[in-house]
Formats: sequence, structure tokens, C-alpha cells
Amino acid sequence: MSKVILITGASSGFGRLTAEALAKAGHTVYASMRNTVGKNAPIVTQMAEFSKTHDADLRTLELDVQSQTSVDAAVEQIIAHSGRIDVVMHNAGHMAFGPAEAFTPEQYAQLYDVNVLSTQRVNRAVLPHLRRQGHGLLVWISSSSSAGGTPPYLAPYFAAKAAMDAIAVQYARELSRWGIETSIIVPGAFTSGTNHFAHTGMPADATRTAEYEAGPYAGFGEQIQQAFSAIVPPDADASLVADAIVKVVNTPFGKRAFRVYIDPTQDGAEVGFTVIDRVRAEMLHRVGMSDLLKPRMST
Repeated sequence: MSKVILITGASSGFGRLTAEALAKAGHTVYASMRNTVGKNAPIVTQMAEFSKTHDADLRTLELDVQSQTSVDAAVEQIIAHSGRIDVVMHNAGHMAFGPAEAFTPEQYAQLYDVNVLSTQRVNRAVLPHLRRQGHGLLVWISSSSSAGGTPPYLAPYFAAKAAMDAIAVQYARELSRWGIETSIIVPGAFTSGTNHFAHTGMPADATRTAEYEAGPYAGFGEQIQQAFSAIVPPDADASLVADAIVKVVNTPFGKRAFRVYIDPTQDGAEVGFTVIDRVRAEMLHRVGMSDLLKPRMST
């Protein structure tokens, strides 16, 4: 059955790849982004051409995940045009690279806002509709860093992703009785096919950064990026993430995986999360709340 899907941060990377893949699979996809009449106007045009070429229902949508007003307006626009929302994909995010100490507290707050608080704005706008429907699916784009290998110089990004993952788990428990499912997608490192490294943020405190460069961590940033590239297989294709999400969306209710791993570097996240999620599940079993682990069809 065709679904109505909202994707945040769909102008590039996993978001854009998934938007196009889901539209080709027969779904109505709202690919949301900022500046649809400004910086991202060319992408709007490209997506319109994609829709015509592939006879797909891919629609661009103005949505700034850092503005509740913008989020609310976008969600209401979808409801007005399509009558419902079946799937929400929390994808919007931003990376920052450099010594943890050289980022200002304001930069940490900004990254947390984009990567974490944005999901709360979207959920508060969308979930009342999903709960009234008695069904829905939240797809969260997490990171293998939340339970796997964590190279230095990515502290603000890794911390934000870990926070988002923790929130996703709690939402899963609080929405399962409403008939709303959760799938957490756990990509590993992809050094091509996304704009993470190309658009990465840098520390605002240049003096602190220079101190690291003048000390025992001279050249460390370049060393990390080279190490990343060395462990990513040459055939690692970011479209694998999009393919995995299409499979999740097309899977029948109650059969969807709680976590899906697409990790070409095999950095240990699947092992780590298996243990973490089992510990969390065991606690719910002990207190008689194991029903929260599986969504049930709402009546």
C-alpha cells in the first residue's frame, strides 16, 4: 500500500537518496528542506524532473527543523494535501569536526538543536495525527558511533547522535500502545555519497584549535580523515541506506526490525546495541511491561 512519507533534511545525503528511492517504490514522499526558493531551488527543480522521469510522487516541502512554526506549517500542508501522514523519517542533521575543547558551548547547543531538538519539534507536530490514525512509523537515522567505534574530533556530533538515539528508544516504548512503530537505522561511516564531511562545521575558537595543532595533536585531524577513508570499503555505497529504509517501510506492520545496521566498516555497533537493547528489554520484562517492546494494532 502506498504511504505518505515526510523526510527531514532531504536536500542531500541519506535524505535525498531515500526520498528518491521511496518515491520510485510507489510512495508519496514529501522531501523537506530549508530555502526551497533560495539556495535549494536547484534541488527543487531536480526533484521535479526526477518525478516526471520516473513517474514518481516526490514533492519538495519548505521546512526548517529549527523553527516550530515552520514545522507546524509543513505538517498541516501535508495533511491538507494528502489527508494523512504514515511515515516520518528523522534525518536532518549536521556534523562538526575538530578538538572538542575548541567548540564553544553555543556551537554544542546549535548542533544539539539541529540533530536532536528538531526531532521533538517534528514529533509534536506529527504525532497527534498518527495517534488519531492509530498507526504510523517513525524512522530515525542514528549512527554506529552511538554504540560502536568513536574516533576523536567528532565529539559534538557523536554526543548529539547518541542523545537522539536514546530519545528514539524512549519514544518507541511510549508509542507502541498507540499502534505506532519505530525503526532505528544505524549507518556506519560513508565517506562518499553524503555531504557530512564536505559541509562539516569547524570549531569557532581558532586559538584553541591552533594550540592543538602546535602540540602533540599536530596534523591529527588529517590523520583521522585518512584513517576513516582507509577502513571504508571502496564499494561502500550510501544508497544502501536508502534501500534498507525502503525495505523497512514496505515491511508489514509488526514485522519491522527495531534496528537496521548498514555498516560497511563493521565498527562494532551491532554488537554494542544488541547488548544495550537486550538489557533495556530485560528491565521491561522484570517490571511487567514487556508489551511495550512490540507495537500493537490500535483499536
